[in-house]
Amino acid sequence: MQIDHSKLPRHVAIIMDGNGRWAKKRGRPKIMGHIAGGKNVDEITEACRRLGIEALTLYAFSTENWKRPKKEVGALMNLLCDRLKKKYEKLKKNNIRLNAIGRLSELPDKVKKSLFDVMQKTAANDGMILTLALNYGGRSEITDAAKAIAVKVKEGEIAPEDITENTFAEFLYTKGLPEVDLMIRTSGEMRVSNFLLWQISYAELCVTKKLWPDFQKKDLEEAILDFQKRQRRYGG
Repeated sequence: MQIDHSKLPRHVAIIMDGNGRWAKKRGRPKIMGHIAGGKNVDEITEACRRLGIEALTLYAFSTENWKRPKKEVGALMNLLCDRLKKKYEKLKKNNIRLNAIGRLSELPDKVKKSLFDVMQKTAANDGMILTLALNYGGRSEITDAAKAIAVKVKEGEIAPEDITENTFAEFLYTKGLPEVDLMIRTSGEMRVSNFLLWQISYAELCVTKKLWPDFQKKDLEEAILDFQKRQRRYGG
């Protein structure tokens, strides 16, 4: 069965789970799983671009991930910087714009510098938007949006009775991105883990037992084919 390119999900979001388990199964240090997972980001990003997906959002580091051992967090931040430095040429070649969401101001300075540098250099690319969710939490995002709206109400710029779902969405980190159509979770865990809680309200969910480093282009295509078989009724 062929993918119908007229019925592609506009926005695909992925919870990239299973790097640690991938390394453990092979008797390797946990960081090796993260390195393998980082390389797979490039493969799946380019596959989405070739298919014609408009937006891809990847859950890279959650607000809860700071609870991990300090050594692991430090290694993850170093790996992120390294990947960002190498990523620009691939993003340029594929006409992909890099975006990031989350409480970015709380990231280490070296990560922010590398991140914002690549974001600035790819700002004019219009082939696909790749969004990295970094220091991201769905509840934090909703809380931050509520606070921002409260300030606007206090200053008289917004009347409480004028606040709608569309108004609220304008204050989310994902402002300007299409609604999430398909959310994929690797490693078989049956939970959304505080990811895009507002945005996935009507997203189709696909859970695969494949660990993230093992998730390949054909797995992505199967998820999209399954998406295209579903009848989306949005509660109607």
